[in-house]
Amino acid sequence: MSRLIFIAIFNIIVLHAPAQVLHIDKDIQLVHLRDSVFMHVTWDNDETYGRFSSNGIILVRSGRALLVDTPMDNKKTKRLVLWLKDNLSVIVEEVIVGHSHSDCMGGLGYLQSVGIKSLGNKLTVDKCRELRLPIPAESFSTTHVFDFHGEKIECRYFGPGHSFDNIIVWLPDQKILFGGCLIKSLNSTGLGNLSDAVTEEWDITVKKLMNSYSDIGIVIPGHGDAGGTELLSHTINLVEAYKSK
Repeated sequence: MSRLIFIAIFNIIVLHAPAQVLHIDKDIQLVHLRDSVFMHVTWDNDETYGRFSSNGIILVRSGRALLVDTPMDNKKTKRLVLWLKDNLSVIVEEVIVGHSHSDCMGGLGYLQSVGIKSLGNKLTVDKCRELRLPIPAESFSTTHVFDFHGEKIECRYFGPGHSFDNIIVWLPDQKILFGGCLIKSLNSTGLGNLSDAVTEEWDITVKKLMNSYSDIGIVIPGHGDAGGTELLSHTINLVEAYKSK
């Protein structure tokens, strides 16, 4: 099948079918959310958690793509980027990293090696410098709003939670909120990795987030299925239960 035919079929089947899942390989999936916005889902193995998935966003505009979070390593990140280029003629132009853990920026080294722009919270930049990790090239402290080929992107730091530096990314035109690991999926029964968590402020941070946006349509957690604003309430309940122990 020629690439042009593949792209045409992709546009018909994926772009116009809600919740369509495209399997790139055994470890990488794309879930169509709305318009040309996708959740990228990548799978990894861990001694503690077994095989688990991590989420990010791909926003496509005018043949260019913005990534929110990378897969957990350079190899899967490279496979994702090259697949977009080779199969859809989409060039990844920029990446936003949600915090300093590998499930957000494990592929940042590869992206920077091929000249892709990167953005993160200043707290994330400072932590990456301390740990001698790849460092996002641009940073912000509280709020950063910019235009990506006609699409408004809003990055905000509401406070600590899953980590001291976790940010959210809001797509106002799409009503899509990427909460990352600050937000738990509905099937989560606990708070997961607490190595850098600030549990005493986590629920307060999510409440600030809830009070800031009244028209959220889709919420994407760092792991597990996307949903609606019920994920925010669920996260608050999990944190409050943890704090009451």
